[in-house]
Amino acid sequence: MRYPLAVLHQVIHIHPAAPAKPPEGAACNGCGVCCLAEPCPLGQVISRRRAGACAALRWSDAQSLYRCGAVSDARGLLGPRWGWAAPALQALARRWIAAGRGCDATLTTDTAPD
Repeated sequence: MRYPLAVLHQVIHIHPAAPAKPPEGAACNGCGVCCLAEPCPLGQVISRRRAGACAALRWSDAQSLYRCGAVSDARGLLGPRWGWAAPALQALARRWIAAGRGCDATLTTDTAPD
């Protein structure tokens, strides 16, 4: 049986201190909803999966927000052997995730019932 997309639900676990998801088109605030729901094309390569949370997603305690590890921790993702390629990965990641272009996640969020 096929269900309309509006009926399907996915549970993602968001850090309690994460900011609320901004409206579509608004500036990214590091809520992490998009990357926790599914990895982008680059995240699929890094995570080696097409569904679920992106393995490159990083939580920042200092800033209380999520960041793409391919941008903020490229050297850590690549490891010592490939660390030299971190600047190229960062540039590619900024382009692929459309950094600075605004929220493109059409997802809606609800909080868990108490």
